[in-house]
Amino acid sequence: MLKIGSCLIMFDYNPINLRILKCQILRLAFKIMSKKTTVTTENDIPIIDLAPLFGNDPRREYTIAQNLEPAFLGKGFLILINHGISQDLIKQTFKEAQRFHNQSTEFKNSVLMNSHNNGYMGMGRYNVRTSRASDPNAKLDMNEAFFVKRERSANDPLVKSRTRFAGPNEWPKNFPGFKEKILEYTDAIDKLAKQLLAPLAISLDMPASTFENAFWESQFSFRLSHYPAVKDAIKNQYGIAPHTDSNFLTFLAQSEAPGLQIQTDTDEWLDVPHVADSIVVNSGDMLHRWTNGRYKSTPHRALPPAENSRYAIPFFFGPHLHSQIECLSSCKSQNNPAKFPPISYGEYMNWWYDSNYNPTLQQDL
Repeated sequence: MLKIGSCLIMFDYNPINLRILKCQILRLAFKIMSKKTTVTTENDIPIIDLAPLFGNDPRREYTIAQNLEPAFLGKGFLILINHGISQDLIKQTFKEAQRFHNQSTEFKNSVLMNSHNNGYMGMGRYNVRTSRASDPNAKLDMNEAFFVKRERSANDPLVKSRTRFAGPNEWPKNFPGFKEKILEYTDAIDKLAKQLLAPLAISLDMPASTFENAFWESQFSFRLSHYPAVKDAIKNQYGIAPHTDSNFLTFLAQSEAPGLQIQTDTDEWLDVPHVADSIVVNSGDMLHRWTNGRYKSTPHRALPPAENSRYAIPFFFGPHLHSQIECLSSCKSQNNPAKFPPISYGEYMNWWYDSNYNPTLQQDL
């Protein structure tokens, strides 16, 4: 047992735990030296100010880390403000989502989802059935979507090896500016997501560089969703049914249109509040798995809007396809062994997409 200030650290004296001990000491030392930061909440969802992360304070990553930990241990959702993403860029991306979905059915069907799950997903075709939160009575989701993954050249090693999910995006023809504006947004969010990796690792008593190799090139999926108004909703009909996200972290720029809800530990459904100019972040199944269940992958759902259409632009952030998802050393012990076997992100995605969003189910379109 080691005492730093008023803090006690319990650990087993063996070489495996020395690195974890060092991280705990550094984290506590910075916490003691740092000014106390106040985290406000809306509906018990923490609002985290990212401004310190972009400054010059050497404690900046530790400051953010001490705010991330209670958020992911608690609700598994948080709201970022001062995140550095231009509001003009966010508004532009919402406009592009609406512009795409305002096109004809023939236009959208010309870019149907391919085997890499890139392209258009028709209305009322799918819902997530493999999540622990899935509702077995749920009807097919009342939304349509357009999916984009990382844009890759023909010489990309993953493309040349014909790796699934590294295949081409299905860009619509004669649709000026759409591709460029969407990629501008995904580049910006991808950069922001990577800036959270070091604070996230620190929050888990791991070195700041822990996730660098796994995310040297992230694998993301970006979704432009349209939820049409449903005036007379029927039982078990959702905009998107209860589920957990399959990825690592999800980033959702907020709009004023309500609908997103999260499930609490008491099985109540809580509205995610609208906070101006913010981005909602939630942890997914990969972070849950990497941390041995320590950090939550919180069930959530979207209710169909009653009056006007709702558009959503979630960015699903994950590691490189070949990255191994294996329990972190700080998240397991002799009394708390690893709960999940190691698996590559690509393997997990293959199973998840084939089970939930198999593109062959809309071949009739």
